[in-house]
Amino acid sequence: MDEELYKENILDHYRNPHNKDALDVYDVRGGGVNQTCGDELEFFVKFDEEGKVAQATFLGSGCAISQAGASMLTDKVKGMTLSELKLLAPGDIYSMLGIHISPGRANCALLSYRALSDGLKHHE
Repeated sequence: MDEELYKENILDHYRNPHNKDALDVYDVRGGGVNQTCGDELEFFVKFDEEGKVAQATFLGSGCAISQAGASMLTDKVKGMTLSELKLLAPGDIYSMLGIHISPGRANCALLSYRALSDGLKHHE
């Protein structure tokens, strides 16, 4: 996919976010704020009986990059185990977004990853 298609995908996720909702019952809940621009995000994960992500959702407000990234990450993590979630790294997020992220937008791009990581720190 070329960068133009990735940009369209980001705009589509921003305009029509997937899984933008809170979970009343969850196993992991984490949050984050981008101090630079004020974007905010909460990330929720619910595991099934087999220990795989059954539901992943987010709530938040902010720019297209942070909100689309959260939407895309909720799709990406479904079916993952706790161990697989803990192996996620910033590079996975950049690859998922598929566009060059300038240093000034890195905090936006990684907000959902950091919110998920925050929640995983508090999960046994």
